[in-house]
Amino acid sequence: MAQRLAVSDGAGSSKSSSRVRVAVRLRPYMVKQDEKNEGPCVRGTGPQSLEITNWRNATETLQYQFDVFHGEDSTQQEVFLSSVKPILPHVLNGQNASVFAYGPTGAGKTHTMLGSPAQPGVIPRAVREVFQLVRGRERGGDGWDYGVGMSYLEIYNEKVLDLLSPSTQDLPIREDKDRNILIPGLTHTTLHSFSEFDSHFIPASLNRTTASTKLNQRSSRSHAVLLIKVVRTQRCPPGRQQTGKLYLVDLAGSEDNRRTGNQGLRLKESGAINLSLFTLSKVVDSLNAGASCRVPYRDSKLTRLLQDSLGGSAHAVMVTNIAPEYTFYFDTFTALNFAAKSKQVVNRPFVRETVAVPTRQVKRSRDEQEAPEPQKKKLKEGKKKKKNQEVPSPSTQTHSPSDQQSVLDRLIALEKMMMGSPERERLNLLQTMAQSRKEIQELKKKQQQFESRARELGQPDDTEPLFRSMLPPLHRKQSTAARPSKQQAVVSPLQVNQLQSLQPCALVHKTSVCLKRSEGKKLLEQAEPLEGKENSGLGGWESHLDSSVLERSCQNILQVLNSGSLKELKSLQQIGDKKAKLILGWREVNGSFTQVEDLTKIEGITAKRFSSFMKANILSVMGK
Repeated sequence: MAQRLAVSDGAGSSKSSSRVRVAVRLRPYMVKQDEKNEGPCVRGTGPQSLEITNWRNATETLQYQFDVFHGEDSTQQEVFLSSVKPILPHVLNGQNASVFAYGPTGAGKTHTMLGSPAQPGVIPRAVREVFQLVRGRERGGDGWDYGVGMSYLEIYNEKVLDLLSPSTQDLPIREDKDRNILIPGLTHTTLHSFSEFDSHFIPASLNRTTASTKLNQRSSRSHAVLLIKVVRTQRCPPGRQQTGKLYLVDLAGSEDNRRTGNQGLRLKESGAINLSLFTLSKVVDSLNAGASCRVPYRDSKLTRLLQDSLGGSAHAVMVTNIAPEYTFYFDTFTALNFAAKSKQVVNRPFVRETVAVPTRQVKRSRDEQEAPEPQKKKLKEGKKKKKNQEVPSPSTQTHSPSDQQSVLDRLIALEKMMMGSPERERLNLLQTMAQSRKEIQELKKKQQQFESRARELGQPDDTEPLFRSMLPPLHRKQSTAARPSKQQAVVSPLQVNQLQSLQPCALVHKTSVCLKRSEGKKLLEQAEPLEGKENSGLGGWESHLDSSVLERSCQNILQVLNSGSLKELKSLQQIGDKKAKLILGWREVNGSFTQVEDLTKIEGITAKRFSSFMKANILSVMGK
């Protein structure tokens, strides 16, 4: 069972929340031959602050304060040591961590995350540091076994693609019962060293979608996400297992299509990128607005995947890359405003731990297995008496730490069973029984109302009311299944004296003795079938009907079965949506029905149900 444990930082202090750390990195100033050298529009004013020229008034500047500011001369190692390395130990303790690069196209995001062989970026440095931390803890003998694995994907045009297996199609994003984000079907590769990681990562990076634009010769056209998963398992009982995930995200840059000159496919890619980044901005605004505002994580695949990073359960670091040229002014200004908003987002990390509850099987002695039943009972009683004599009193009994841990595990499992599905099923069953009782009371009231109406229609004193013998007392069937809210119409077989009373109604219309069709139908729906031999078929009562009425009714039913639509088939008595579809399917395969009795060839229509079906439909014709 999964548990959430308290979060502790590297120093050992406990805390329940962690704010998103924001680092800003300024790219070196570059001037092209066809552009004017107007100077930079951004400059750093300290290790954590910078300023940008106010576009409304060039004599003023706008001040920004962040966790770290990396100037033009900053190195890859400085960015990693100050912003990324402090959060990596949390991954080995069963917590999640995320690092993602944000900024406009051409600001240096991919260089920050990937780097080059001479200047490796955040991703190779972070993975190398994870392996070093694992080896250090294994040498220190902390009592845990560690396993490291990787997955690599990209989000291109709102499709999740596996970079380790390029042949896969769009993958779904799911959420389990513990609110962990999962991607079914994503390739997960086990790693044992950094060199093994490098052999998988470099070919997969070449599968990422890139293209050339006016602002960048090799522009990223997708969001790339590298997942490093660290699972550590306790060697001694109870065998606790903790899982930590590290997300390393290289976001595609926001683009102004007027400057990039995108057309066709490039324009579609740019639209998808800008839409996902706009949704990311909406998510940050909603998180800062408070709990009363809905967070639109599901509006984009990117925000759905980063749900743990923004306002979730991860230690998050955002490296905002900006460019100093005036041609990037509005992109830089927008990126700084988004970074300032993201700095206010608060995450709540916790340790993801799983404890395997031990299950013990009771072993019986050989004598007890081979003995007959009376002797087994005697052996069990003798063991109980012996056990009661040997058990010491609570005051003198001592427990070892392992025994206390096993008792705790069994208590946790017992609590889970008490709050599990059997309790909910018991409550649902009680609610179903109460609903059934209520329906029975309503049916009894309706029965009394229809009996009183039948008396008011002027039946003679020496004859029994028309429908009284057709309505036996209602008996509720004992069943644990939920009863439907609408009772299915069931017609009881008619007796001879009832048919003699009903026969004139088939010949004379609009008389005071004949009931309305709707009232007769309601009475027939409440009537239950009588048990007897006449239920097995039509024989025994149809001889008392007018042969012309019986033949006309069968022809009408046969005509509906052969040429009726789905709606017309459902208008027949005791034919619902399911049976109507089965009739249509049988008709398409086998052709028309030659006789009404062919209806028994339909799945689910037995001879007993066919008899009830014929009686109900013939009576409905007679009641018209």
